Amino acid sequence: MIGTTPMTQRPPCYIFAGGGTGGHIYPGLAIAEQIRLLYASGHGASTGGQRSLLARCIFVVSTRAVDRTVVEPLGVEYVPLPAQPLGLHPRRLAKFVVSWGGAVRAAREVIQQAKATNGLVHVVTTGGFVAAPVAQAAHVERVPVTLLNLDAVPGKANRFVAWRATQAFTTLPVTVPWGKAWKLVPPVVRADATVQHSKAECKIACGLDPTRPVLMVTGGSLGAGSLNSFVLAFVAAHGEVLRDGGWQVLHQTGSGSAGQQEAWGDQLNAAYRGARVPATVCEYCQTMGLWWGAADAAVSRAGAGAVAEAWASATPTIFVPYPYHKDQHQRANARVLVDAGGAVCIDDQLQPAANLATLGPELGRLLTGEAIRTTMGVRLRALGPVDGAARIAQAIVNAQG
Repeated sequence: MIGTTPMTQRPPCYIFAGGGTGGHIYPGLAIAEQIRLLYASGHGASTGGQRSLLARCIFVVSTRAVDRTVVEPLGVEYVPLPAQPLGLHPRRLAKFVVSWGGAVRAAREVIQQAKATNGLVHVVTTGGFVAAPVAQAAHVERVPVTLLNLDAVPGKANRFVAWRATQAFTTLPVTVPWGKAWKLVPPVVRADATVQHSKAECKIACGLDPTRPVLMVTGGSLGAGSLNSFVLAFVAAHGEVLRDGGWQVLHQTGSGSAGQQEAWGDQLNAAYRGARVPATVCEYCQTMGLWWGAADAAVSRAGAGAVAEAWASATPTIFVPYPYHKDQHQRANARVLVDAGGAVCIDDQLQPAANLATLGPELGRLLTGEAIRTTMGVRLRALGPVDGAARIAQAIVNAQG
């Protein structure tokens, strides 16, 4: 019977809440990896004098297809939560209000089940609209909450969770007007998104020529239509820059809207073939560590995950922040790398011709300037190790006693 098993002899359970984009799930995966390593090595929380119990990790994500795409191939335990993002538009606000109670109740059920079958229970939130109802449920259930903030400008969910968090961490410097003290840690990157092989080995693993440079283009898990259309325009106008420089391309189009990604793939493949530029084009990449390891330069959105991965891999990057965020937090995310001299940040003009006029020269400069890329890489490596996941995992485990 569960009731007769001492809590100290049952494995602890860590519930990771974050979803809606891969950028809110991957940091939780990274911390879970480190927590499991701590317990497997005997450095987990004390359990009656023994430290050998393995940790259980559950991921509470959104019902969006992209969340399934991230977690299912990894075989992790996950629960979709019927949560909705908060928006000021009357329709979005109504959906949020209607969904809130059900989302909190569903989260409480997850926590209650974990309490019944596990020992210690701890909630870790990584942002996004899933985080808020889970944090509220943890508050009601009297379960400790660790907050991880990933963006330089904290979002609405993190501002809500901050008041309920037992401890809080941020991977980028932030000004917190509500007075919550957050500990600054290095970026959080999961193991399979870090570079674990030589550049030549990564290129070979990606099916590329190890002697030729690689440009990586990514708009994140959801993709970026304006980046895809910019690349089409750049290849049409300046394909010789890629071709004469011997460049190869890894291009993630993103999930986007139904039917659109197949069209992007067809158009981009045709453009690269026409310019005689070897390219791998896919909707979603599960091996980002290999891609970043192969890349000699990158064009990317500036989500917290992309910034962390560019930092970790020391890849010279042109960041093109998502233009529709009112707080422009992606621009702020890139600032650390830009100020260090390891990246460039250019606003998205949305239209291909306009982006070609602003982004085009910067990309041409990066592609043709080997010395520039070398200097940028050196400055990125000088930022230090990317070990935020290990630090946070240790703090969470230490907090259990």
